[in-house]
Amino acid sequence: MAAEVFRISPSSKYLVMEVSSLTKKYGEIQAIDSLNFNIKKGEVVGFLGPNGAGKSTTMKIITGYMAPTSGFAKVDGYDVFEFPLEVKKRIGYLPETPPVYTDMYVQDYLRYVAQLKGVEKSKLKSSVDMALEKTNLTQVRKRLIQNLSKGFRQRVGIAQALVSDPEVLILDEPTVGLDPKQVAEIRDLIKELRGKHTIILSTHILPEVQAVCERIIIINKGRIVAQDSLQNLSGLKSSAQKINLRIRRPQDDMAKILGALKGVKGVHTGVTRNDWTLDAENQEEIIESIAKEVMSRGYGLLEISSAKADLEDVFLKLTYGDSANSPEAHHG
Repeated sequence: MAAEVFRISPSSKYLVMEVSSLTKKYGEIQAIDSLNFNIKKGEVVGFLGPNGAGKSTTMKIITGYMAPTSGFAKVDGYDVFEFPLEVKKRIGYLPETPPVYTDMYVQDYLRYVAQLKGVEKSKLKSSVDMALEKTNLTQVRKRLIQNLSKGFRQRVGIAQALVSDPEVLILDEPTVGLDPKQVAEIRDLIKELRGKHTIILSTHILPEVQAVCERIIIINKGRIVAQDSLQNLSGLKSSAQKINLRIRRPQDDMAKILGALKGVKGVHTGVTRNDWTLDAENQEEIIESIAKEVMSRGYGLLEISSAKADLEDVFLKLTYGDSANSPEAHHG
């Protein structure tokens, strides 16, 4: 019986991916624990977390490279392990290490991948041309992959993910090891693909997500600790601010004295004992009270300034702070 008969339609016609209670254990080690998230058609979603958080394990399960211990993942209504071929037709995957054969020419390699993915023979040439054009590789199509720079090899990796024109594009750490120019080029490429594909960008690099993603899922220690729009996550700590403080004569009791002030949530020393950063409530009088305390104790105030907490602060709080152990700390 055809797979289509067993297809479970997504709850929304715009829903491309459903992940429910997804769990993976390696013996006693739990790599991911009851992950739940949905992704809509055309979204660019950042799957963000520190190294070892469970990002690659999740991507391998979604793409059918690995079986979960429990839970399920569906792409376009097809269960990843009940209908793996249907899912693979709809997904283009760039693993952290691009799966390229360095002794092949670029266009020959892409044609080979297209055949593996079941692209019709009559469409092979146009599919390869499309992938080369989208990734700006046309000028090197007849070059050996081993003779390309790392940046171009990464483009070939993205091209193989694109060659079957998939609905969903999954990129796992696509800029790791690239120089700043190559990173900028890959980011621009992802932006160009936005709207034409649903994109999941798995990374531990925060600027990567800020540059290209509309929505973020943050994972830590195998559990989702936040998922929301970039704008909303950036505002999670809008009631908090950082106070940057520079003094002339630091004392041993500085951290204790500053930490005892009303509204101060944390005190951190900088590169030298003259520079300090305070986590504080976002109140107008807080800077005044800190400055007053520093001057009254003769520490010698040289500079004081404030800034609202940004997405980096939120990320660090969720993955290294107190709430890092609380699953599903925030939902959008």
